[in-house]
Amino acid sequence: MHIEPGLVDATKIVLSYATAAAAGLYSVKLAVDAVREKGVVSLAARSLATAALVFAFFEVLPHYPVGVSEVHFILGTTLFLIFGAAPAAFGLAGGLILQGLTFAPQDLPQYAMNVTTLLVPLFAIQAMAERIIAKDTAYVDLTYKQTLALSTVYQAGTVSWVAFWAIYGAGLGAENVTSIATFGTAYMLVIVVEPVVDLAVLAGAKALHALAGTGFVTPRLYHAA
Repeated sequence: MHIEPGLVDATKIVLSYATAAAAGLYSVKLAVDAVREKGVVSLAARSLATAALVFAFFEVLPHYPVGVSEVHFILGTTLFLIFGAAPAAFGLAGGLILQGLTFAPQDLPQYAMNVTTLLVPLFAIQAMAERIIAKDTAYVDLTYKQTLALSTVYQAGTVSWVAFWAIYGAGLGAENVTSIATFGTAYMLVIVVEPVVDLAVLAGAKALHALAGTGFVTPRLYHAA
């Protein structure tokens, strides 16, 4: 879901620094909560794991340019459910910068836009999870309907941010709007696939009870709030 180089020129890109900074500050707040809950070692271990996974998702899983951006299987909902909000946020930001430094240096000027596009939808599913998942329900016991709702919110948020940056950078011309619509339509495939992946991963986690007592997964994975 990388924003294409040049879509937002240098005179406008400063807005992305502000949105990324806001996302970063909220991530720090989540990190403080996570440290209080399970300690700094747990947060660091989960963040490193998510960063490695995100880097692999970007480079190994299918990805292809469509319209104004690229379609990726980022699996943000999966990362949130397994590792928690703060590690997922740090992992998404870390995996993205690692990919830029190693394989896609042309994307580095757009890093603030791309990280905003990944993190703000993550915060949205965190808020939604608090609303639609009962406090006495562990994540390993989620239903397809619940995972579909979370995935839809994450992917819709991603598409919405891409559309925002595209319109902000290039306006509402017919060609730009068509490219945005093409990208959004292609992303529907991710919404179809991700809930199935979520449930498969959660089923695997449920079978691995040994993880329940470690700091390598979010406590909510196995325990009610």
